[in-house]
Amino acid sequence: MSKGTIFLADDEEILTASLQKVLSNEGYAIKVCNKGEQFLSMVSQTNPDMIMLDIYYGEHNGLRLLSQLRAQGFEMPVILMTAYAEITLAVQAMKEGAYDFMVKPFDLKHLSALIQKTMEYSRLQRKVRLLEEEVESQKPKHGIIGRSSIIKQLLGTAERLASGENTTVLIEGESGTGKELFARFLHQKSLRVDKPFITINCGAIPKDLAESEFFGYEKGAFTGATERMKQGKFEMATGGTLLLDEVGELSQEMQVKLLRVLEEQKFYRLGGTKEINVDVRIIAATNRNLQSEVEKGRFREDLFYRLNVAVLRIPPLRERKEDIVPIAATFLQDYSVKFNKKVQTLLPDAIAFLEQYFWKGNVRELRNVIERVVLLTDADQLNRDCFSFLQPANVIAMPQQQQKFTNGQFQLVIPSQGISMKEVLRDLILKTLSITNGNQVQASKILGITRSKLRYRMEQMGIHPEQRGYKIEA
Repeated sequence: MSKGTIFLADDEEILTASLQKVLSNEGYAIKVCNKGEQFLSMVSQTNPDMIMLDIYYGEHNGLRLLSQLRAQGFEMPVILMTAYAEITLAVQAMKEGAYDFMVKPFDLKHLSALIQKTMEYSRLQRKVRLLEEEVESQKPKHGIIGRSSIIKQLLGTAERLASGENTTVLIEGESGTGKELFARFLHQKSLRVDKPFITINCGAIPKDLAESEFFGYEKGAFTGATERMKQGKFEMATGGTLLLDEVGELSQEMQVKLLRVLEEQKFYRLGGTKEINVDVRIIAATNRNLQSEVEKGRFREDLFYRLNVAVLRIPPLRERKEDIVPIAATFLQDYSVKFNKKVQTLLPDAIAFLEQYFWKGNVRELRNVIERVVLLTDADQLNRDCFSFLQPANVIAMPQQQQKFTNGQFQLVIPSQGISMKEVLRDLILKTLSITNGNQVQASKILGITRSKLRYRMEQMGIHPEQRGYKIEA
């Protein structure tokens, strides 16, 4: 079996014949090109693993050919050869993208070691390229990454809601779960896709500037409005979609004004006398429970019902553990490219840790963690130690092999920030099913409940018989 293909490009036929014999005996497949004018076409036909190219290639300049090779998109490593040990040539060769530089006559032992090193680099280079293509092909175009049943279900629901051109949608979820991504998905799947998608962060606007941000103002409307008229977000979004991000942060005064615009689809700019009609689809997002806010008197009930037409509730990352690894792998690939690193793999102990971590900041926190680790590491694989800066107290549950028993009794480890009973029960059922390989009869016996009670709990918590979560993978 060939150890790889080497392309020899030199006009010295005696040299190429000798190298072909030596390297063939070492197990390499050799392709020879003695004419510079045939170099690019033969490389294209051969697509070798590496190239050995003479700088003084008959009437052709090897550096120029290397530059043309790179311009055509060929990335295989190139070793430049010359009979002249000139430092300036070596420097220029590296600038043109050469992998290394060798001076004739060759020391065969040194040449063999260099070729072996270059071949290994070529194999890694191709592996990285294939991995990048695989990750890219699997990355959804809408930016929402996830293979859990709940995410697939939410995407299906969102696509159906998008067909309602004017239907208001309320997206609920903790900070960092991807509410804006779902809002953009709704817009992209709607008939308004060719019109603007405008976002306004209701929690980031100073109270005295909120009205002008929403509705714009006329020149001279208030102190500081000395420039020409300014359009507000509603006007900018005409024909398209307006995302009211963190809508629960709006003041009572702005809630009244927003409700009026939503009901009438028209408004006045601040300081204006001309009524402006708008055709805007509203998507509202919040990390608060608006129903609870209404009961506490902090959010208007009439506005709540106006926004609460259709609801998408995005669960936190810790409740959909099967999404953690694909999301982390995507961020890993993105930041490896961004920072020009060779980090490619999450090792099993790192995967186990990430799946058990609480992720209070959800996908946003996971993204920031991966960015930090990739930036600071020089390794091509990430293990558990790479994430040692994360607080152990935020780990949801201890790995199975570390679970503690005292006097035969199981001790549940509770994170310092607390955990909901639903999460504990769901995790308990999933882990029990993983032990029984999905056998519900055995699982119900272990848990001390009837099979019908187990099935009821599974349906209640969205655990389906075909769910991948039965197996706790490394």
